[in-house]
Amino acid sequence: MRLNNPNQNHLLAALLDAEFDRISPHLEPQMMRLGDVLYESGGQLNYVYFPTSAIVSLHYVLENGSSSEIAGVGNEGILGISLFMGGNTTPSRAVVQTSGHGYRLKSQILMDEFNRAGPVMRLLLRYTQALLTQMSQTAVCNRHHTVEQQLCRWLLLTLDRLDGSELTMTQELIANMLGVRREGVTVAAGNLQKYGYISCRRGHISVLDRAGLESTTCECYDVVKKEFARLMSDVRQRQG
Repeated sequence: MRLNNPNQNHLLAALLDAEFDRISPHLEPQMMRLGDVLYESGGQLNYVYFPTSAIVSLHYVLENGSSSEIAGVGNEGILGISLFMGGNTTPSRAVVQTSGHGYRLKSQILMDEFNRAGPVMRLLLRYTQALLTQMSQTAVCNRHHTVEQQLCRWLLLTLDRLDGSELTMTQELIANMLGVRREGVTVAAGNLQKYGYISCRRGHISVLDRAGLESTTCECYDVVKKEFARLMSDVRQRQG
């Protein structure tokens, strides 16, 4: 499947033919580069985004400029849920975590489909519930679990959105995602490398033993994965 095929995004692939035919002429291919900011906190939502091979991190930004990730969105979802949840702005910053491709769609076109109160609305609300579960579990995880467990959770959720096992990511960026000190991530990554679960080199992390990561992470990863599977289990994926 081509990197810029809309059907790589699970929500677009789940649309019925009639719905997809109305939306597809308006989908604009996007190259999403590492560090690109799609939304700023408080910014207007002129577009929604459907990643295909890119991964985007949602950050909550404090007054002093520090931030931490509250959720990640990849080919399973959409960026811009605030639009159809009753707001024209978003409280979080959306920044590309893993470069790749995606599509953007003018917000009004999505709202026209949502306001039909049919399958598109039900699909988006179901996805939103799964995303809220991820946000809630991230908050719990950051408060109650070790940096090593948080790192495993983050690596596994990222792997689920990628085709391979290679991540282009520095430990400093991971620390910013988790909202912890870089030294904590360095120690945690060193432990995982010592166990033989990952291999780290400058700017890259290779996962060598996924089962090892799954045995080390906390229950938060499984909660998020099962909730997405439960909510999206009966969604038909259109091929193309």
